[in-house]
Amino acid sequence: MNNNQVFGLKGETLACKKLKKMGYKIIARNYKCKLGELDIIAQDKGVLVFVEVKSRTSTLFGRPSEAVNEYKQQKLIKLAQYYINTTGQYNALCRFDVVEVLDDSVNVIQNAFTM
Repeated sequence: MNNNQVFGLKGETLACKKLKKMGYKIIARNYKCKLGELDIIAQDKGVLVFVEVKSRTSTLFGRPSEAVNEYKQQKLIKLAQYYINTTGQYNALCRFDVVEVLDDSVNVIQNAFTM
């Protein structure tokens, strides 16, 4: 594992801790399929939540959430659709959250974008 992977894993662990404190139930971490990877899949009050985690050490290149641009959003939507189709959760309410990890500060942006 390289330094970036270790840093990313630390960010995802901090994100999971924060989400659990907020009442989310973590279903999966690092869900991999032929289309790519979803950082966290969770349940929040009956809603299926696809969570993208972005970790940074500074805001020199912008806020972490700014890295979830339109291209990244489209990719996450395709991944979520694949997950829904393969698990048969066709009627599930779902949303996309982004978690910013800036050093040890964790900011959850609920409903950061929509399909």
